[in-house]
Amino acid sequence: MHFAVIAYDGTDEGALERRMKAREAHLAGAKKMKDDGVMLMGGAMLDETGKMIGSLMVVNYPDRAGVDAWLKADPYTTGDVWRKIDVRPYRIAGMT
Repeated sequence: MHFAVIAYDGTDEGALERRMKAREAHLAGAKKMKDDGVMLMGGAMLDETGKMIGSLMVVNYPDRAGVDAWLKADPYTTGDVWRKIDVRPYRIAGMT
C-alpha cells in the first residue's frame, strides 16, 4: 500500500542545524529504502527562499504500522527534526 508522508521541521532557531546534523544518516536510510523499492520518491520541502523546512515522501509498506515503525526510527524523527508528520494512504494514478 502506498502512503504519502509530509513531515514538517520545527520552526525554532535550531531547526536547520538539527536537520543538517541528522541529514547524512537520513539520506543513507532513504537510499536503502529506494534501493529496496520502499521509497518511491522523496525530497525536501522548501520555503520561498529555498530553505529546507520539511520532507515529502511516497512510500510503499504493507500497512500503516510499517510506516509508523520506519518513522519512529528515522534519524529526522530521533534527531528531533520533524515536529509534525501527516501520513495518508495514497493512490498513484495508473497503479492499483
